[in-house]
Amino acid sequence: MKLRYVGDLPKVTSRGVGFDQTKPDKYTFMNAAVELLEALSYGATETTQHLHNLSGVYYSDEDLLALLKKHCSDLNAILTERDIKSDAFKEDLIKRVAENSIISEDERNAWRTNIAYMEEYYRQYVTNESAYRCALDALAEAIKGAKVKEIIFPMFKNYGAVLHDLTAVLAKLKSPIDATLSVEAKNDAFEGKFTIQHR
Repeated sequence: MKLRYVGDLPKVTSRGVGFDQTKPDKYTFMNAAVELLEALSYGATETTQHLHNLSGVYYSDEDLLALLKKHCSDLNAILTERDIKSDAFKEDLIKRVAENSIISEDERNAWRTNIAYMEEYYRQYVTNESAYRCALDALAEAIKGAKVKEIIFPMFKNYGAVLHDLTAVLAKLKSPIDATLSVEAKNDAFEGKFTIQHR
């Protein structure tokens, strides 16, 4: 398994390949997710008021994978899931090509060629998406285990986007946890605040 940036979700047609900018590669958020995981994975403590100085470190692809392996016990399941999802996507596209009665045989062949050309790209896109989801699940468990009540974070490097995605993950836990994001002005700058309410 490798992690690397590929780009937005591909849209494959007989005319070529486009990209859906509303569905970015989750690799974009992986660094911030792993940094938050490293900062918050300390288990239960006597205090629930935590402040961590997120340094804005940038991990290499290899470091990201090593840290994910440290925090996510089911990375092998991610590989299986990735293959199933990628194969289903490819089969669906090929079926659509076969069922399309308004295109010529040349267009049909071009479409199949474009699907084959983008297969590895899409597989990496799904790998990144699955690894990111694994990081969010591990982050939710770390917050639950340590009963973290508040995270203060700088307004850069996608921390806010990761914590926004984490809100939905926390809400789906067996014992749901409510969380809210806010922005506050402090010392002529803005900082983010992630407030967590354990039940």
